[in-house]
Amino acid sequence: MVVARRLATFVAAVAIALFASVSSTTTAEAAANVRFSYVQYNSPGSDYGSNYSLNQEYIKIKNYGAKAKQLKGWTVRDAAGHVYTFGYLNLKPGATVTLHTGKGSNTVKHRYWKQTWYIWNNDGDKAVLKNSRGVTLDACKWGSSGSAKAC
Repeated sequence: MVVARRLATFVAAVAIALFASVSSTTTAEAAANVRFSYVQYNSPGSDYGSNYSLNQEYIKIKNYGAKAKQLKGWTVRDAAGHVYTFGYLNLKPGATVTLHTGKGSNTVKHRYWKQTWYIWNNDGDKAVLKNSRGVTLDACKWGSSGSAKAC
């Protein structure tokens, strides 16, 4: 009887450990399917701070996975500590959302940081994407040449 209980306890512990391992791997892999695809860090023309110019500075986030991902609570941040937090947004498979620096009306394809000055540094910066638990899912870094980069 004691041996049977110990064996049952052992089997249950192994099953829980295997499920937790498979579950966390699946979650991590699914989350990694959402990542940066492109950044326009230097808006065309002079940096004079108009809303039009600010919105020409943007970063694109794409769902490369086969399942929709809910981005509520996810963040995009730069090296200087500016943070954008997503509200409710269900990003469908293959879909891209563009995060603009300036002001505008949020849609499923376009989100607006509502800043009054540029976020991304033209001479080099780093964008970081984190999920709602604060786990870093992706980063895109650039130097001083050019004005845009595929991530």
